[in-house]
Amino acid sequence: MNSINKNNVCEEEVFSHLFTTNSKTVFNYIYYKFGNQEKAYDAVQEAFVKLWENCEKVTPEKAKSYVYTVANNLYLNVIKAEKVRLKHSKDLNDRSNESPEFLMEEKEYKEKLDRALDSLPENQRVTFLLNRIDGKKYAEIAEMEGVSVKAIEKRMHLALKALRAQIEGI
Repeated sequence: MNSINKNNVCEEEVFSHLFTTNSKTVFNYIYYKFGNQEKAYDAVQEAFVKLWENCEKVTPEKAKSYVYTVANNLYLNVIKAEKVRLKHSKDLNDRSNESPEFLMEEKEYKEKLDRALDSLPENQRVTFLLNRIDGKKYAEIAEMEGVSVKAIEKRMHLALKALRAQIEGI
């Protein structure tokens, strides 16, 4: 009977473990995809609520994929009319020792990088940010996106190629 409980998402302990283990990466995935913290947080919460509501239908092995799919679908519905944009913020308070020239060059470079990232197709941008910012491996990204590792490798190659073409010094 104890082994049945561990294989049931409806058990509070199993659900809690799934939430603790996956909520941050689901949040980052949705945030990078859509660029809005509040909406990403809401989608993650709603995805886990739907997991709880459907806990009898979802096995623990499929729960992670289920949550990613639900969160992604929620955002596809929410932002139909919105343009996808990433928000980058940087704390400049600790930058008082830098020269004005350096700060200006850095700002220009950041703007150039933001434009280059915004010009990437969504799938390439998401793959690039998950790999380079979150440190996710291609296999993890492939699982999140529901595609093969080869597809992720191709996306990353195309993203890097496009970024190199648009930004000198990369």
